[in-house]
Amino acid sequence: MISENKKRFIAPGRHLMMGNEAMSEGALAAGLKYFGGYPITPSTEVIEHLAKRLPEVGGVCMQMEDELASINSVIGASLVGAKAMTATSGPGLSLMVETISMAANLEIPFVFCDVQRNGPGTGFVTEPHHNDLGLVRFSGNGEFQVIALAPMNCQELYDLTITAFNFAETYRCPVFILSDAYLGHLHEVVNIPPKEQILERIIDRELPSPEDFVKKFTYFDDITGEIVIPKPPQMGTDYCPGLFIHQPHNYEGLPTPRPMQYIQLIMDKINKNKDKICLTDQYKMDDAEIVIVAYGLPVRSSYRAVDIARAEGIKVGVFRLITVWPFPDEEVKKAVKDAKAIIVPELNYTGVIAEQVERVTELQTPIIKIPKVCEFHHPQDILNVIKEVAM
Repeated sequence: MISENKKRFIAPGRHLMMGNEAMSEGALAAGLKYFGGYPITPSTEVIEHLAKRLPEVGGVCMQMEDELASINSVIGASLVGAKAMTATSGPGLSLMVETISMAANLEIPFVFCDVQRNGPGTGFVTEPHHNDLGLVRFSGNGEFQVIALAPMNCQELYDLTITAFNFAETYRCPVFILSDAYLGHLHEVVNIPPKEQILERIIDRELPSPEDFVKKFTYFDDITGEIVIPKPPQMGTDYCPGLFIHQPHNYEGLPTPRPMQYIQLIMDKINKNKDKICLTDQYKMDDAEIVIVAYGLPVRSSYRAVDIARAEGIKVGVFRLITVWPFPDEEVKKAVKDAKAIIVPELNYTGVIAEQVERVTELQTPIIKIPKVCEFHHPQDILNVIKEVAM
């Protein structure tokens, strides 16, 4: 008999995997125990894969009657101590935002994979469109912060899903994985490390020591003034608030007449930890005079365009956003401060990330958007703009 814990990890080595399946296996490796979802293209392979795999590891995969039930079941599972997640696409996310804001209010950790497709409305259901970036950031009423990660290949769908679960446990907020119709259905080789290496990375769900049972929600330390994020409460144990109220509350869960302090806490627990949350990468940036700021799939085309441009003597590099939200203001500001131009290729028409780049960039620095909808950037598309800027 193979133990459930052993089945949690697929054999180390090289595996040819679909993106949606790679993300699912990353979730299992991270300790996923509950998935609640409803089939929707292009995320359906996630629930199909987990319907088979989760029972093998002692977990539960539930197809709910709709997206509203899906996200609420995820919150319930997390509250009883299970690492939980859902996956959907734009229309499903639209239905889930009320519960997402409630989870942010109650600091309930969970992971959310958004396999983005074209919109608005139904759109083209098999085509990629990074049009959920704004909805992810402001996913519900009120003010709160989320974390959103943007993988660019199947390997990162596996690796960053583990990171997403770690962030959820550490910061007790909704954590999003931003995939899309192309990335979710892409088949690539994924290198699976040995189980022992994976376990070293994982933050488990644990109860605190009994002396810490009083403070169950984020609070300011009276002595240091620092923000303290306790471990998530668990229903069915002594470490559970007497009240779960969906309004401003103190560290015990009791109503507070000081909503300003409460909002400050759930915002600043992310903002004051951006140095740990904001993951970025650089490609040939040491002497770059032209900077490409990219995230997700467009990064891959940007790398190729840079290689071609460099061969022609053009000094260009890529500053990559792995964490999209919270936006890494200081890192981007530093990366583009000496650029004579900035290029932002995005799989949306508006330029959601380009607007953030504009916010932290000197007014005199030109920012050129390369929008695409339902169509992957070809390296030549980006190379043409590089050459125009370099002239």
